[in-house]
Amino acid sequence: MEKKKYSSYAEIDRDLEILKLEKDINYQKLVLSFQKTKESITPQKIVNGFVSSYTGYVKNSFPEILQSIIPFVINWFINKKRGS
Repeated sequence: MEKKKYSSYAEIDRDLEILKLEKDINYQKLVLSFQKTKESITPQKIVNGFVSSYTGYVKNSFPEILQSIIPFVINWFINKKRGS
């Protein structure tokens, strides 16, 4: 970063005012971000997000789940009828 050379105190005051306003804007953005995060982290929203992610996973992999479970169910019925 290049050092700026000032020719008057008015220039210094103007830059300090700009920096102060930028700091205030960034602080307000941080506060707003914190509020949005706090609103999004409620027990209901966490559970809904958890359930929706697993619902999509189960829905997409349901055929594979059935293909892996059906042989066990068939063997269980066969063994049950044999009396084992």
